[in-house]
Amino acid sequence: MSVGRRDKTEDEFRKDAEQAIKRFSRSNNGSQTRLNQVLSRFYYYRLDIYNKDGYAQLGDYLSEIDKVYGTNGNRIFYLAVAPEHFKPIVENLRSAGMVINDGTSWQRVVIEKPFGSDLNSAIMLNEVINRVFGEEHIYRIDHYLGKEMLQNIMAIRFANALFEPLWNNKYIDHVQIISSETVGVENRGAYYEKAGALRDMLQNHMLQLLMLTAMEPPAILDNNSIRDEKVKVLKSLSGMTYEKVRQHVVRGQYGSGQIDNKTVPGYREENKVSPSSDTETFVAMKVEVENFRWGGVPFYLLTGKRLPAKFTEIVIQFVSLPEVLYFKELRGLKPNTLHIRIQPMEGVELYFNTKKPGIRNEIIQVGMDFCQNCDADAVSPDAYERLLLDVMKGDSTLFTRWDEVEYAWRFVDSISRAWAEEKPVFPNYPAGTWGPYGARKLIEKDGRQWHVV
Repeated sequence: MSVGRRDKTEDEFRKDAEQAIKRFSRSNNGSQTRLNQVLSRFYYYRLDIYNKDGYAQLGDYLSEIDKVYGTNGNRIFYLAVAPEHFKPIVENLRSAGMVINDGTSWQRVVIEKPFGSDLNSAIMLNEVINRVFGEEHIYRIDHYLGKEMLQNIMAIRFANALFEPLWNNKYIDHVQIISSETVGVENRGAYYEKAGALRDMLQNHMLQLLMLTAMEPPAILDNNSIRDEKVKVLKSLSGMTYEKVRQHVVRGQYGSGQIDNKTVPGYREENKVSPSSDTETFVAMKVEVENFRWGGVPFYLLTGKRLPAKFTEIVIQFVSLPEVLYFKELRGLKPNTLHIRIQPMEGVELYFNTKKPGIRNEIIQVGMDFCQNCDADAVSPDAYERLLLDVMKGDSTLFTRWDEVEYAWRFVDSISRAWAEEKPVFPNYPAGTWGPYGARKLIEKDGRQWHVV
């Protein structure tokens, strides 16, 4: 059921839903009769979310639907609205007696990112929602956590004797987490001006990838044990002082350039963006997880818009072997690397060295590749499909717990405070390149280089 302010009939809403299903569904093999059965369960209710009295009427309407389908008052409230609307909605739901959670029925709330714009706003938002629903009924959704390969990271790590014994600072030289986009801000200029790459990508998506890569094995595979280990990673991140931010964090903003042989505008020329904007569209940084497993292993994170290629990938680079035997006479012997590809191609690729066929002692690097979404018959659920099913089941494993949000904001806010002390020189990279020169210098001064296509 959808609740909105538009003056729309139920038939009009169902017609819109039918067009959307036919346009976006992965499979159009179902009959129109079956589709009509599904559409008959779509309802629309017009409501001004600030009209407190209207919620009681909405509750009565939902009770009538409960009788039809026998849902017993079990409800999921998906707040697909701006964060400033959360408070009146949840408080009006409570006032109308629509949030009970008394054991006879459950009511859950799903909240899209961003969850606040900094730590203080996130705390205030969390207090408001917690007064109505309680942490166990709050589902902070991040579609990245529903992606098939993200869920596969733990299986790759913990289910393989080939990797888990090596997943530490004795055998891993460094880790790279890269999320590259070719698009600009498109029609999201107003939102992006408030968020930037740091809040839009790093505070949630990138840190989630970091947590899953660096976490310790959970004692059991329940939702709290997994999330406990993820939070420990955030607590172990090296503190970002002003000096560390200057040395280890690079921000950028794209200017005009070429993408797929087409000229594209700079960020400041995008719709609803200030012509003097200092909002970053690119972030690269070096962080360390200061615990016994990872001590001394740098994690390099890179994310940006208007870069040359679209992909998200985790690269584990293992330590190089000592130059002994006939390797001493070879140059360019490459380290072993494990590439966990999140999107658009999902899979795992392991690179290792072998002798090139022939009479000469020549070593070449080869790769073993597993592609998870190459098989046309292998249809994985969409990220949102998986996550919404988990909400229905009451499984919060793939959702962000409050302490994850809190420690992520603590880390990000320390960077924001340091940035506020110094005005950036923007734009500092042309669209279609791999970001500002400082990002390359960040990793090359450590004798390493980015694994970008």
